[in-house]
Amino acid sequence: MRQSRRRLSALGSVFTLLVAIATVASCAAPNPGQTPATTSTTSASPSGTTTAPAGTTTASESASEAPDPTELCGPGSAINFDSAAFPDAPVIDNKWFSLAPGTQYTTSGKVVSADGTTERIVTHTVTGLTKVIGGVKTQVMWDRDYADGSLVESELAFFAQDKAGAVWLFGEYPEEFENDKFVGAPNTFIHGISESQAGIAMQGEPRVDTPEYVQAHAPSVDFLDCGDVFQVNQRVCVPTGCYDDVLVIDEHNPLEPAVGHQRKFYSAGTGLVKVTAVGGADQETLDLVKVEKLTDAKLVEVNKEALKLDQHGYDVSKEVYAKTPRAEVATETTGGY
Repeated sequence: MRQSRRRLSALGSVFTLLVAIATVASCAAPNPGQTPATTSTTSASPSGTTTAPAGTTTASESASEAPDPTELCGPGSAINFDSAAFPDAPVIDNKWFSLAPGTQYTTSGKVVSADGTTERIVTHTVTGLTKVIGGVKTQVMWDRDYADGSLVESELAFFAQDKAGAVWLFGEYPEEFENDKFVGAPNTFIHGISESQAGIAMQGEPRVDTPEYVQAHAPSVDFLDCGDVFQVNQRVCVPTGCYDDVLVIDEHNPLEPAVGHQRKFYSAGTGLVKVTAVGGADQETLDLVKVEKLTDAKLVEVNKEALKLDQHGYDVSKEVYAKTPRAEVATETTGGY
């Protein structure tokens, strides 16, 4: 599940690195969710020296070239999206990022800033809804974020797992609230609309010392998340227990370097168990405090509320969200009571 609000980043900050870049649609990769290595060949000249084939560049020439504009998070990070790489219906069983309909996770913590400390509670519910985005049927997650007891955000997020095991984020519809009153959804982004691109929320086989990867890119709302496999086999204790197999992902937005980094801690079979901050003015921490399997009756209620949020999006976000097919109920029972 995608936890925590993008490191509390403020939109409208530095956007100098990639503003003028035209997003390039990538071709299908041999192994979806991973970037293939680039290979080059050389040929021998009659004099015995080695020359580059026509149309290629030498090392000295490439050293002076600008970075590949499709590699938003550095070398090896080009997005290789292929709608054909996903199954007809979403099944998300990645051991670090499993999303079973009817499962609800609750995290709690605080944000410490120059203005003081804010207590946070976030509920993350895997609904029984699906929504087609970019030709892929995605699973709908419903997040609710509370600050000092007041609702500040209610969000639908859309995920799908490719056949190689990588989980992709296809977009977000986050409604914002002030004093418990709805004020808009300005940070909405959907893959394929306004140059937004789906990205990898969790790799199929995360390994250290591999290139960073794009978790999502939405230039219309200045959003770019880069993930890096930071550590493995760590021990973390939170209210739900102690975990000895923890994978740590470091996330940051290169467009907003002053915001700092976020570290997310995942346990196999459980998912995200902890969030911490590194650098930046706002220090945010969240711990997993509850994992619950909803009853069938509760899932039906969740589906109804999430559908209302989906329908509201067509009135609120006419230029983005209203261009998507409506969400549909795919699962109404979890084997509960």
